[in-house]
Amino acid sequence: MPEAPVIHIVGVCGSGKSTLARHLTARGYRARQISQEHSGAPELWRWKRVPDALIYLDASGEAVRRRYPGLNMTDEYLAMERERLAHARAHADCLILTDGLTPEQVLARAMACLEEMGLDI
Repeated sequence: MPEAPVIHIVGVCGSGKSTLARHLTARGYRARQISQEHSGAPELWRWKRVPDALIYLDASGEAVRRRYPGLNMTDEYLAMERERLAHARAHADCLILTDGLTPEQVLARAMACLEEMGLDI
C-alpha cells in the first residue's frame, strides 16, 4: 500500500492551519502545519522534504483579530508575516482565504484541491 501524501500547510496566524492539519490527518493524510510566518527562512515549508502538496491559508486582519481577540495582531504585523510567507505562497498548490468559512468549508476546499491534484485518498 503506498504511503499517504505529505501535505504542508502554511499561512498567517489565525488562518486555520492547525485545524486543517488535524482534519486532513484524520482523513489519512500526513499533514503538518509549518509555522513559517514566525521564521526568516523562506523555504521552511520544504522542511525535511518537499511536500506532495503545499496549502496556503490566508485571513484578513479583521478575521484574525476576531478569532484571537487577546492577541495584538496589527495589520503591520500581518504584513510582515505575509512577507515571510511570500516564497511559500508563490509555490503553493492551493490558496484558500478562510475569512467567513467554517473549518468544514476550509477542509472541503482543501480536499477539492487535493482531488484535482490526484492526491485524494
